[in-house]
Parts: sequence; C-alpha cells; structure tokens
Amino acid sequence: MFLADINSPDDLRKIPKEELPSLAREVREFIIDVVSEKGGHLGASLGVVELTIALHYVFNTPDDKLVWDVGHQAYAHKILTNRKKQFHTNREFGGISGFPKIDESPYDAFGTGHSSTSISAILGMAIASTLKGNPHRNHITVIGDASIVSGMAFEAMNHAGTTQANVLIILNDNAIGIDPSVGALKDYLAKMKSEKGKNETFFNNLNIKYKGVIDGHNLTELIDAFEILKNEQGVKLLHVITTKGKGLEKAEKEQITYHAPRRFDKITGEQLSEDSSLPAKYQDVFGLTINELAQQNQKIVAITPAMPSGSSLTFMQKSFPERVFDVGIAEQHAVTFSAGLALEGFIPFCVIYSTFLQRAYDQVIHDVALQNIPVIICIDRAGLVGEDGPTHHGVFDMAFLRPIPNLVIASPRNASQLRNLLYTAQLSVNFPFVIRYPRGRCNEMDWQQSFQKIEIGTAEQLKEGSKYAVLSIGSISDNVTKAIHLLKNPEDYAHFDIRFLKPLDESLLHTIFATYKIIFTVEEGSEKGGLGSAIAEFASKNGYNKPLKIIGIPDQFIPHGSVNELQKMIALDHISISEILNNKDI
Repeated sequence: MFLADINSPDDLRKIPKEELPSLAREVREFIIDVVSEKGGHLGASLGVVELTIALHYVFNTPDDKLVWDVGHQAYAHKILTNRKKQFHTNREFGGISGFPKIDESPYDAFGTGHSSTSISAILGMAIASTLKGNPHRNHITVIGDASIVSGMAFEAMNHAGTTQANVLIILNDNAIGIDPSVGALKDYLAKMKSEKGKNETFFNNLNIKYKGVIDGHNLTELIDAFEILKNEQGVKLLHVITTKGKGLEKAEKEQITYHAPRRFDKITGEQLSEDSSLPAKYQDVFGLTINELAQQNQKIVAITPAMPSGSSLTFMQKSFPERVFDVGIAEQHAVTFSAGLALEGFIPFCVIYSTFLQRAYDQVIHDVALQNIPVIICIDRAGLVGEDGPTHHGVFDMAFLRPIPNLVIASPRNASQLRNLLYTAQLSVNFPFVIRYPRGRCNEMDWQQSFQKIEIGTAEQLKEGSKYAVLSIGSISDNVTKAIHLLKNPEDYAHFDIRFLKPLDESLLHTIFATYKIIFTVEEGSEKGGLGSAIAEFASKNGYNKPLKIIGIPDQFIPHGSVNELQKMIALDHISISEILNNKDI
C-alpha cells in the first residue's frame, strides 16, 4: 500500500520506480470507489493515471508548471497533490472542485473548466519565466479528450513555434472527447499512431519538436521520455496514447456513457438504474422533438460542437446521420458554419451549451445577427447546472445576447413550451431565433402533444392577482409558483410568464405597470443585464415609477453544488423567493 502515505509529489518521488505500477492500481481503485458513489468525470481521469504519476515523479511540481486541459482529466492529479482526504467531497457544495482551480492548490497552475486554453496559458507562463531570468523552468500542458482540435489550441501552437519558450505539450491521444473525435486532425493522428511517429510532422512544420508515439500506460517508457525532455529546451510535443476508462472494463468498452456516469457498481461497473417514473430531461425533450421535426421537414439540419450525446442529438443522428454535423470543439466554426447552411436554404439548429456559447460571441453578432441570417441557436444548460460549477453555469447568456439587434430570444418555462418554441422557430425562417433551456428533468410527463405555434413576443398570465405582479422567465417559474403558494395572501399576487426576453410583450407590460403596485422579476440568469434590466429599461423609457424588485443571479461567480443547494445559497429557491415577495419594503 503506497497511496496511504502519499500527500504530495515529494512523497511520490520516494517510491522505487519499479513499484509505481502498484501505486497506479491503487489510484485507479480510489477514483472508482469515490466516483461510483458520488458521480463525476470518470473515464478521462482513469485514462491518465500513469501519465499523472510519471509527470509528478519526474518534474519538480509545483515549481515546474503543470496545466491539465481538459480539466476533467485531473482527478489523479488532485489525489496526489494533497487533496486525497478531500476527494470524497469532489463537486459537492463546499467541497473541492471537479476541475483544476488556482485558489484550491499551488499545484493547479491554471483553471481549466473549458477546453483548449492550456497551450496559450502555459506559453504565457514560459515566456514570463524567461523574462524573469528563469528560462530553464519546465512548463508542461497535458491536452487531451480531443481538445487540441479547437481553434485556440492552433492559435497557441502557431505562436509557440515562433518562440524559444521552454514548453512541453503532451498530446494525450485517446481518440475521444465525450463523443468520438471527429475531423481531419483525428485522421492524421490515427495515421501517425499506425506509423509509430515519423520524422516530418505537422507539428515539426510549426517549429514544434515532435516526439512519439509512446504508450501512456507504460510508466517506464513515460518516465524515460520525461527525463530526457525535461533537460531539452524549446517547444516540444510528446504524442502519448491512452485508453479512456482504463482499468474499469465497462468504462473502456462504453467510453461515451462512462465519461461522467451516474452512480455505478464499483466491481461490475454496471450503472444503478434510474427511476423510470421520472419525467424526461430537457435535453431529451429537445432531441426527440428535433428528430420529429426533421422527419417532417427535410431542410432541417443540426450542428453541435462535440456534444451530440450531451445535447441528445443522437436521436436525429441515428435517423438522419447526413443531416447532423459534429464539428468538434469549435463553437466559433459551428455558428458561422450554420450561417452558411442557412444562406443556402437549410434550417440550421445550432446546439451549444450556454457556457460554451460564450466562445462564439463574435460569430453570433457579426456572422448571424448583423446579417440577419436565420440560424436557430439552441442554448442547452441555461441557468445553474450544479456540480460542474462556475465554469459551466449558463447564467450570462440572457445578459450578453439581449443587446444584440435582430435576435429573438425565448426561454420556455416547461417541456411543452420548449417543444412548441422549436416548432415555431423552424416556421419563422427570416431572422435569428435563440431558445434557451435548462439542464435536468422537466416537470411534465405528457409533453409530447400536437405542435402549436407560439406568437413571437407574447407573454402568458399564469395566475391572477390584485396587487402585485411577479414576472418570470424560464423554468424558474416552478419556484415562483411554489413561492406564491406559501404566501399568506396569495390572491394578491399575479404571475406572468414573460417567455420572450426579446421582443418583450410591451402591450402586456403597459397593462402590468398600470395595474399593479409593485413588480417583481425572477430569472435564473444574471440579474445585471437580463430580464430585470429589460423591465427596468421599459419602465424608464415609458415614465413608470412603480417599485421594481429584480431577483436573479447576483453579481458573483456561483460555486459548485447541487442546483437546489445553489438556489438556496443565492435566494432563488421557492422559500427565499416567497420571503422576498412578502417584503414590500423596496
């Protein structure tokens, strides 16, 4: 037993090299034990256990800088860097993060909740070391899970090849991100693997010294390679082959499912069954609906940046494989590619997680909205997403999209409305249409009803009331309904589902401001710039001075934890909302 005595890489380096495979088995068992009970990103971290051990064994971390990209492959790294005792709190409220985080450990040189940022960051650190008179310090990035295909990684390599920085790029090649890797670079790397590397490579032509291909599960081979490379100056790339899910048979065979599985039996690997009586997930509502619409309309196509399974596009992918385009980790390309399809008469549904759409902001403005091109942007994971934390919460999209001209922006409160908005969007093919919806389960069992077109820019009154108006947008409507039921005088409160952030239902808003004493707005998005701001602007423009209380995500980054815990923390749970509604002192 070695793991029990390891609290830092200093302890790791005391173990004889020939005993390290035993440590690797212990680390894998530890990860499986915890993740089987707690959940988390399993496959990627199992695939880099030997790589992690070898890196910390050879390099003088944390003085030598080590960045993990993508960050969900860093569980073994956390365990070996003084977070073993806290690892059972991984992704829990108040516990350690599921991703590298600068303020969590000096061994986490850079936060990497998104992908493809590591080469830029490590190059900056390496050049800084040179400027400070320490050009021989080692700077290492492990870039894996297909994240090297992103444009930012190419931009960084293009720059790195013009420098004398001391950088080691480790290409963790496992041929899969969450879904199987796609694209010409994937085919090129596969050819290099079959040829066991070659003298002249794409990387050499960028002035990056290519080394490889080596077995990422052979500790002796890894350590020998690192011992050579740590004394070799310049920009280098080591091509390492690993197996995602290594050490758990089920995870090796079903790599997509075991990227981040639900609770499972740690011996057999079998996932524990889910309650079949639960309503559908919003992702499946989207996926089944777009597949149904695609059967009716041959012009419908779907585009995703490496998230077909996460976005439930697999239904349509199975039915119409030639009409679903996985473009890899390339959100910018996904949006502009969709614009090109739209200009040629197709109806593109571009499906991107809210937090990842941030990387394509310029393309939404210049390549879609400015030219008024009818792309349907489906924003998955809008709002709080839970355990993945601040890098994945989709809380800014309403605020950053609302100022953009020509966009229609809608946020359904339930699955039926999501289904009908998707139907409406493909009928309204003259302008860009944005639909945002949350992660997780809806609250309806019978959402698969006949399609109904929704009039764009219309809100809906859900409850009558005599004194106060509560305006909500999106699925937070459920919490508002529950909050009003808790009030002593619920008959005083009217509840409106605004539904369209843009254009607003101004006719209804005039009625609301003329009728009610106090107006409350509730949104699971940034309270700065979202629905509340839009209503405040409307009131100011039209000379209304009624009291207005904006309830939303406060001006801070929200940590990780369950959605219920986080809503309670920021006063968006139904009890907190009820208390705010009951306080008329605004």
